[in-house]
Amino acid sequence: MKFTLPLLAALLPAMSAAQSPSGAASGVPSRAILKVTAVLVIETPRQGVTAQQIMALIPEEAEATMRLYLDGKIREWYSRGDGKGVVVLLDVKTEEEARETEEMLPLAKAQLVDHQYIPVGPLMPLRALDPAALQ
Repeated sequence: MKFTLPLLAALLPAMSAAQSPSGAASGVPSRAILKVTAVLVIETPRQGVTAQQIMALIPEEAEATMRLYLDGKIREWYSRGDGKGVVVLLDVKTEEEARETEEMLPLAKAQLVDHQYIPVGPLMPLRALDPAALQ
């Protein structure tokens, strides 16, 4: 067990490469390809957008966001610690589905915010603990 952490640290770069979509074309076994279980969305105000513009739509945005949460689309949501937007973990399987969900919200419709989409899934280096999982 004392070798587990160093092993995972050593495998992290290789396993991270296997998580990328290009891993599928590189001969990496399909079980080593990341299974997307959610999409992390980082939302920030667009350059030049004022707090007043954002605040004018916050009641509508909050209601629409709460509806998505109650419908099971939003798994978690947070304010950024630096005050520069929000971070949302969407319970979707693709970046396209995340974009469709986010573009329905009032701030996005008004083109006041930018989004960064990051598909996420299980930590792939953990598969190294079970070599059979990579075959």
